[in-house]
Amino acid sequence: RPLMSLLIRDATPADAEAIHAAIVAMGELLGTAHKIESTPEILASEGLAPGRAFEGLVAEVDGTFAGMCLYLPVFSTWLGKPSVYVQDLYVDERFRGMKIGEALIRRVARIGRARGASHLRLAVDLDNTRAQAFYERLGVAHYADDRIHAAYGEAFDRLSEGDER
Repeated sequence: RPLMSLLIRDATPADAEAIHAAIVAMGELLGTAHKIESTPEILASEGLAPGRAFEGLVAEVDGTFAGMCLYLPVFSTWLGKPSVYVQDLYVDERFRGMKIGEALIRRVARIGRARGASHLRLAVDLDNTRAQAFYERLGVAHYADDRIHAAYGEAFDRLSEGDER
């Protein structure tokens, strides 16, 4: 490949269309696009800026959207320290193999560290072995003592409406 110029910058609400398209592409790769309910408008209004629900980075190669990483601050009550949680990482297939995903994760880790974070966490789809191997290569290890539990849809509705006694 000819030498290309990589730019990683903070995402803004103006990037919501491209980021949403990346989320849909990720869902299509995983066979879960039918589960995506977000819209570009929701992404722009709820996040993509400091102090909102989440922030993001956009990677551009020669001015073309090449990938993104969405993240949010979290706090470990056990460690007593802030951390950073990577919600979504995506690199367009045309730009894979250029270490863009690695550059995005490293930038998020640096942002987290600058804000006092002691670690980075993320979840990977069970069937996404390619992503699992990628994260392992970077030292983002799978911990067998953690298991994600979630309540969505009707289960969440029942949980939120139940008696607290």
